[in-house]
Amino acid sequence: MPTPLQKAAAWAVHLYTAAGAVCGFGALLAATEHNYRLAFLWLVVATAIDASDGVLARAARVKERTPGFDGARLDDIVDYLTYVVAPLFVLYSAGSLPAGWEAGVAAVVLLSSAYGFASTDAKADDHFFTGFPSYWNIVAVYLYAAGLPRPVNGTILLVLSALVFVRIGYVYPSRTPVLRGLTTVLGLVWAVMVVAIIWMMPEVPRLLLLVSLHFPVYYMALSLVLHRRRGI
Repeated sequence: MPTPLQKAAAWAVHLYTAAGAVCGFGALLAATEHNYRLAFLWLVVATAIDASDGVLARAARVKERTPGFDGARLDDIVDYLTYVVAPLFVLYSAGSLPAGWEAGVAAVVLLSSAYGFASTDAKADDHFFTGFPSYWNIVAVYLYAAGLPRPVNGTILLVLSALVFVRIGYVYPSRTPVLRGLTTVLGLVWAVMVVAIIWMMPEVPRLLLLVSLHFPVYYMALSLVLHRRRGI
């Protein structure tokens, strides 16, 4: 039987996960005030929580010590808010979606991501995401920082939404074993660059933006190569 301290630690991890929802709400509030730098910074904090709560949950053995509470469900609820709803609202508020089609494009992203989250094969047993993961917070940073034409932004969002339904395996950065060390190092360097991009908004140097694409390109290439090896 877990001790009271062990139970408290498990509940503290759940609270830590739930704090991501507060960050998502902060991003929404910042967007309504047209403070997009702050909105993206809130999403960075939410992403940091999501990247670390799994390790803490396993260390605290939350499944054993809080059997009546589903931490995975909580994580999905928070992730849908911070990875899908909030970044789409930021793009909508910033006027980055195609004029006259803002709600339609946003609806496609929201609905496709809902399918992605609810799919039983969304996270494969061999630690891959199935279908394009809902990295809309990252996509939103690049679309806003690049200042691309609205129709281009809309096309990118629709193409990525379609890829949710294409059952390709995408690397789970912290858990896919192949090249995990390299992925982690490149990911950390990239994360620092993304924070710098957000901090410099709205005047982001083009060179920084282009160099930061090293990790998304690496991530997509590695995912496609490993998916082909999986033979699924």
